[in-house]
Amino acid sequence: MTDADLTDVVRAWVDADPHEGDRAELQALLDAGDTTELAARFAGPLRFGTAGLRGPLRAGPAGMNAAVVTRAAAGLGRHLVDAGHAGGGIVVGYDARRRSDEFARVTAQVLSAAGFAVQVLPRALPTPVLAYAVRHLGAVAGVMVTASHNPPQDNGYKVYLDGGAQLVPPADAAIEAAIAAAGPARDVPVDDGWTTLGDDVQDDYVAAVVAAVAPDRVDAAARRGLVVAYTAMHGVGAQTTRRVFTAAGFADLHSVAEQEAPDPAFPTVSFPNPEEPGAVDLLSALAERVGATVAIAEDPDADRCSVVAGGRQLTGDEVGALLADALLRRGVAGTYASSLVSGSLMHALAEAHGRPSAETPTGFKWIVRAGTPEAPLVFGYEEALGYAVAPDVVRDKDGISAALAVAVLAAELATTGRTLTDRLDELAREHGLFATGQLSVRVEDLRVISDAMARLRAAPPATLLGRPVQATDLAGEDPPVDAVRLLGDGVRVIVRPSGTEPKLKAYLESVVPVHDDAGVIAARGRGEDELDELRAEMSTALGL
Repeated sequence: MTDADLTDVVRAWVDADPHEGDRAELQALLDAGDTTELAARFAGPLRFGTAGLRGPLRAGPAGMNAAVVTRAAAGLGRHLVDAGHAGGGIVVGYDARRRSDEFARVTAQVLSAAGFAVQVLPRALPTPVLAYAVRHLGAVAGVMVTASHNPPQDNGYKVYLDGGAQLVPPADAAIEAAIAAAGPARDVPVDDGWTTLGDDVQDDYVAAVVAAVAPDRVDAAARRGLVVAYTAMHGVGAQTTRRVFTAAGFADLHSVAEQEAPDPAFPTVSFPNPEEPGAVDLLSALAERVGATVAIAEDPDADRCSVVAGGRQLTGDEVGALLADALLRRGVAGTYASSLVSGSLMHALAEAHGRPSAETPTGFKWIVRAGTPEAPLVFGYEEALGYAVAPDVVRDKDGISAALAVAVLAAELATTGRTLTDRLDELAREHGLFATGQLSVRVEDLRVISDAMARLRAAPPATLLGRPVQATDLAGEDPPVDAVRLLGDGVRVIVRPSGTEPKLKAYLESVVPVHDDAGVIAARGRGEDELDELRAEMSTALGL
């Protein structure tokens, strides 16, 4: 596109943009002759995928702004009408990121004008509350304005269908096509015929979570005596989480004061993601000061949580195994599911208890759809700190109910003088040490990822850790997954691009036998060594 053509495209967008500030932002770039920045913003629209929209806050089609949100809402409304849901109920929620409340209001105005009965959550609340509300209120769809754990400059737009589950293909392509056909944002009808929900939705969510997790099976004194450290990581989870823990009979949480209140700048962390190095440092320090048995970090929209226990941050696979084990020991019948990038221990536990388990494509949109009428989903998790401990309450990952389940388990173990890490050691002695980790590479140029995937598919390694491995290209599966699996005796690697960030990830697993009580420590050391070896081998295989 020539500079003159680009200028014409930008001016046309400015003329159709309903937001004065966004128009001024683009006009300033035009006046400055900044064609490089304008070219980036008009290189193409944000893609609407199964995670909805997510991108930087900036004017233009390649950013999150009022015009993009207006057209997204119009496209969603058109899709719902075409699918036979005209006039149905829609719930809209939002977090505390910059412009989230504005984007929620714009969404409500557009969908209300399209004839839907739109209800908006009363204030910035966690994503699980929105997902719960969709099912609880019998809505045909839900919209959550959030960028979850993305950097501060981002925002996003997540759509829920099918009783509060994230959408799956082909709905994403149909909505994207409807957005493309929506026309200029200024021409999209809007009205204020939407309503604001009361606090009863949050009240009902709290009650439903507590009932599902059933904390009263553990002695009340043990619950009250458990010392829990907590951080909301500058997000919206604190109030709802505190209410859940109080209703469940726990003492007040010890909170990281600097991270308690919502703050869209996320000033104390480089990335507001508990997985990132250093993100839980303040939490760990607080846990040590107060003598906490367990420490819990939620991400900014509280749909994920991370656990610190025994002086270290547990992996998502370790927490997933602990939560599944607790349910299995209680005799909870049904399907136990995890995504293909998660570890294998949960499946070994389910098999040992005679319960079915399922491995799904990546993402909770698939996990919550696992199970059968005879064996419905009772637990699902993904190694990226997402857990569904009450899928009948929230058909998505829920960091708040997971946090409560972790605390209940910690209180239960404490009654016999044991801890979460003690239980992990017991599982290692019973089933072997399942060591899991990642090779994660963040890139500026997305071609690095596509080139590495092409290289791996063309010449996968024949051995890993000195053991033969078989490569499977999961792009040929149903549904297709952009991933390659390498599987051998006691070794497993899944390589895939991240679905939400510019990263290439290799998910690594090594299973180390444990022969006696003293062998757990040795097995952990060997497991870490083998993970390091796998990182080196996969870096070479990917050309990174």
